Amino acid sequence: MNLPFFIARRYLFAKKSHNVINIISAISAVGMAIGTAALIIILSVYNGFDSLVKSMLSNVEPDLLITPAEGKTFVPEGEAYDWIYGQEKVLNMCCILEENVFISYDGHQGLAVAKGVDAIYEDESPLREHLREGRFTLHRGDVPLACVGAGLASAMDISPRFVAPVQIYFPSRTRNISLSNPAASLESVNVYPSGIFNINNDIDSRYLIIPIETMRELLEYEGNEVSGVEIRLREGTSKRDLEQLRKEISARLGEDFRVSDRFQQNESLYRMMKYEKLSIYMILIFIIVIIAFNIFGSLSMLIIEKRGDIQTFRSMGAQDSLLKRIFVLEGWMISLLGLAGGLAAGIAFSLVQQHFGLIRMPGNFVVQAYPVILSLKDILATTAGVAVIGYLIALLPVASFYRKERREGIQDMREG
Repeated sequence: MNLPFFIARRYLFAKKSHNVINIISAISAVGMAIGTAALIIILSVYNGFDSLVKSMLSNVEPDLLITPAEGKTFVPEGEAYDWIYGQEKVLNMCCILEENVFISYDGHQGLAVAKGVDAIYEDESPLREHLREGRFTLHRGDVPLACVGAGLASAMDISPRFVAPVQIYFPSRTRNISLSNPAASLESVNVYPSGIFNINNDIDSRYLIIPIETMRELLEYEGNEVSGVEIRLREGTSKRDLEQLRKEISARLGEDFRVSDRFQQNESLYRMMKYEKLSIYMILIFIIVIIAFNIFGSLSMLIIEKRGDIQTFRSMGAQDSLLKRIFVLEGWMISLLGLAGGLAAGIAFSLVQQHFGLIRMPGNFVVQAYPVILSLKDILATTAGVAVIGYLIALLPVASFYRKERREGIQDMREG
């Protein structure tokens, strides 16, 4: 049997002569348990919101996006596109034509991002699952329709129940700007609102989805020019398969095109989300460090109480290294007990919330209960962080005691 562990365990669970040591040790263990549980729960809640944001963005952002390396538009023709369409993992390919425009509706004016989409996008877009009002359709016979973001619709009082058209303006590419009559230098098209979608504030406040042929008319393109090709993959496609497909498409298209996955399409947002989670982890770890200093107090008092035992062990031939391990192990065991209890409580709560949604979201949110996703990486990171903190805190009173004892010994030698 490991002698330091055996003695440390006896010290931990034995009744101390000073009851305050037991109280402080219990408070330390409970504090570590609360901090550990809070870390697991908060990280799991963050995972839930992170997954919710990504799933909502996936309704706008495709799995892969092809854009020109230079310029704004290109014509998606050639063997590479035939090869992409023939891949088993590819669910569909949609052509888009996107541009910043000026819009006017029933006396309201503003700026928007008009996104022209083809018939495949209209038929298979997951946007229809996030409609707040109306229907996701871009044609009524030969009349072009538009689906508007909720924020943009609210700012301009756009409603699919009204009959007024949304007027979209863009500077003409073929006519010179007239200072005497600037309106003559603008191209315009009319579309009628058919539905209002709700994804997130950034997208809802800017986007207007219209037919791609209407967008080509506005921008005065006579051919099949597009600003991008969106590729959506079949459900269940792994990250590895997605990355392999991205590299293969990029190699076939050459350096004139960029092929971006979702992270690359919105790199700043996804990087910010990672940094936010890291910040949350570091803040909670710092709180656990503060809680762990209770262990410093209880262990310091225990060492003072066990001075007689220390002298007895030394007279029996015990080295200082063995004695140090005994007290470090006891301090570490306090934090490990708290860690075990906190992990059990945090994991149990997260699993219950994840599967049953007991705690509800206030107000009218897109989900009814707080989203929670328990991650093995978070459990391992929490376990490692709390265990390391507990071990380092346990070293401090032991090292402090032996430094003080060494100074007292040197002073006694000088006085003698």
